[in-house]
Amino acid sequence: MTGRRCFRKTHLPALTRSVRAGAIRAAALIGCASLAVGCGVIPGVSGGAGDDPITVMTWAPQDTTATNKPGMPALAVAYARWINSQGGINGRKLRVLNCNDRNDSVFAAKCAERAVDEKVVAVVGSYSQHGDSFFPTLESAGIPYIGGYGITGAEFTSPLSYPVNGGQPTLLAGLGRELAKDCGPVALVRPDSIAGDELPALLNSGLSAGGHADAGDQLAAEDATEYSGQANRALEYTGTDPANPGCVVPALGDRTSTFMDSFRRGREEYPDVRTATVLGSVDQTVINASGGKSGPYEGAYITGWYPVASDQRWDEMKKVISAHAFGDNRIDPADAGVQTTWIAYTVFRSVIGSLGDGEVTARSVRRALDDGLEISTGGLTPPLNWEYTESLASVGFPQLVNADVTLQVVRNGRLVSARKGFIDVTKTLQQADLG
Repeated sequence: MTGRRCFRKTHLPALTRSVRAGAIRAAALIGCASLAVGCGVIPGVSGGAGDDPITVMTWAPQDTTATNKPGMPALAVAYARWINSQGGINGRKLRVLNCNDRNDSVFAAKCAERAVDEKVVAVVGSYSQHGDSFFPTLESAGIPYIGGYGITGAEFTSPLSYPVNGGQPTLLAGLGRELAKDCGPVALVRPDSIAGDELPALLNSGLSAGGHADAGDQLAAEDATEYSGQANRALEYTGTDPANPGCVVPALGDRTSTFMDSFRRGREEYPDVRTATVLGSVDQTVINASGGKSGPYEGAYITGWYPVASDQRWDEMKKVISAHAFGDNRIDPADAGVQTTWIAYTVFRSVIGSLGDGEVTARSVRRALDDGLEISTGGLTPPLNWEYTESLASVGFPQLVNADVTLQVVRNGRLVSARKGFIDVTKTLQQADLG
């Protein structure tokens, strides 16, 4: 057991994001000791001028024994092909660089260093569990991080982070609020990692809002090949009272399906319990592979950030994948990572479009976002605006601007909407004990 890590709380005065970001850049210059991390390039970090390409980077872990998100950089490349086939953005070609962070803090930092060396104007639509390793380098160079997956608290505290969803905080708070209505004891099975240590308080914030007791917290190795011990303990915890069945919540990323294999084998010896989880741990492909309507997810509630994959608002993304991904089977349009990358590039395209004939640099991109530019994502999220507010700063998430989630449920083996529209969990998070 690693012990519980506290959230990094940031209490900031009600300044605009531009002012706060400027203070960080100034501090970075004062403490600068090496050009290797980008010091000295702050004024001119640029994707080029005139007709030069606009250079960005997308990173994610690939080919590891834990969570992998290869579809995110693959979609970024397909997006660039699509945009460039239409003449680029404001007549400029989009150049996308990929980097594999390997679920490793050292490699995450190297990805950030490469972004500085390549003079990218932004890191867009990426996944990494190691924000504390890469954000200092990006902040020193003034490079914005647009549309991270939301897997770490650092994505909601860095003033150079522009998240498009509410990350794990909103998913778990929303799920807890829903489970409080129908569940007996709740067991959370989550990774024994720094990112995993943040999850119990978030789920409990939703349970508490519904008047429910805290969940039982069960640790699991993120790269295990089976989870029979964790499955049996979760079943023992939630299945003690047949009249009040509990709920098991696995939140193990790509290893959730491995846990459910163990869970399915062990559950016959216990009273019935329900399962629930968050999008990113489960999608339609996983539900199909686990038996569809006869599998362990039938009836499960799943919270997500976006509309279900069958929603017509995803049609344009699917057309781009079909026409420009060239059959790349790494890209699953139902994957929350792929969807996040699509939305992040939608945001980035709107930002560059707002600059017109002006210079495209990391600084100009940040200024457009900091100055309150409101961006539509075609209904995939509420309109996004990163102008600083105090709404969630008091609980350590000053950059969390989209606290909406969707509630989905597995019916007859299909993941469908359980409720129309978005659910705002801002108040739930404001009441959370995240100390």
